[in-house]
Amino acid sequence: MILLISSDGERFELSEAAASQSKTLSHTIEDDCTDNGVPVVLLPNVTAIVLAKVVEYFNKHAAVNPKASATDSSTKTSAPKASKEELKSFDAKFVNVDKTMLVGLILAANYLNVKDLLDLTCQHAVDLIKDMTLEQVREVFNIVNDFTL
Repeated sequence: MILLISSDGERFELSEAAASQSKTLSHTIEDDCTDNGVPVVLLPNVTAIVLAKVVEYFNKHAAVNPKASATDSSTKTSAPKASKEELKSFDAKFVNVDKTMLVGLILAANYLNVKDLLDLTCQHAVDLIKDMTLEQVREVFNIVNDFTL
């Protein structure tokens, strides 16, 4: 197990298999940064509410996405295909959050170096703003236009 501590002091336990989706957490485990034998990672840039969602993502993807060899003939069964569909459904629901949470998830995925989560959240953000004007995007994400003429 690995212990994650959010910016507001909340603690989350995560299996090493789930944590391995993050390059940052993987390096922590490899570097043996422990407290009483338990790897501990302080996340000063991630709030508890965002970290709870990230942990949910890690746990689901670790449980559904088994690492299988490409040459293994047993992977040609319907089970892995069902797992991929289940992940697609989970991911679609996972990113259906408010804008503040979406930005928090993007920042957390970037900080933790989780490429799949970063790709998923950024793609959702792109889908949200693709037909908006610049002013609409600024309004949605509360971006102040500080450029003056």
